Amino acid sequence: MRLNLILIAPNYLTKIIFMAVENELVNLANLEYIPYIDRNGELPEVLQKKIGVYAIFNQEKILQFVGYSRDVYMSLKQHLVRQPQLCYWVKYHTIERPSRTILENIEKAWITENGSTPIGNGKDKEKWTQAIDVKALITPEEQAEYDNPVNDEMAKIKIIKNVARRVEADILQVLAQRGLQIQIRFNPKLKESGLLDLK
Repeated sequence: MRLNLILIAPNYLTKIIFMAVENELVNLANLEYIPYIDRNGELPEVLQKKIGVYAIFNQEKILQFVGYSRDVYMSLKQHLVRQPQLCYWVKYHTIERPSRTILENIEKAWITENGSTPIGNGKDKEKWTQAIDVKALITPEEQAEYDNPVNDEMAKIKIIKNVARRVEADILQVLAQRGLQIQIRFNPKLKESGLLDLK
């Protein structure tokens, strides 16, 4: 009996140790600030297809948003497009096995550690987590053109698509000024609905 315990102990202990490490809450303050866009115009490639929790900071290193993802890299890319003026620094903690409980616990702990709810997790959460609604960014001139009674449904769709293209161009210009070199592609089908999101 003792011999059997000795034989299975290594695997059992490995599992226990792994679970303990995964469940360990990492203090946000102890993590290093990583540039959102590096000198080569790239996002942190080390986070591609990585499961983890991340915190996004503005240029003054004020916390803006805390989230978790099964692919942190792709989530950072989405946030950059939605809020380019607020994504300058990032901190992250990755885990090997997907566990929503662990990820949510770390997310909550970081928000608590911050002392207040970041704006991106509060009143502006939709701006960080949902597709861009270009209808909210329509100009008075575009609105007048859209409201013209002679327009049929197809004409209105065309106007909204043009608004989406204008907003897209504005975003890409801001990202180019930031030095971003990676390709950004928006879903063309969503533009007809007045939405911008990555493909």
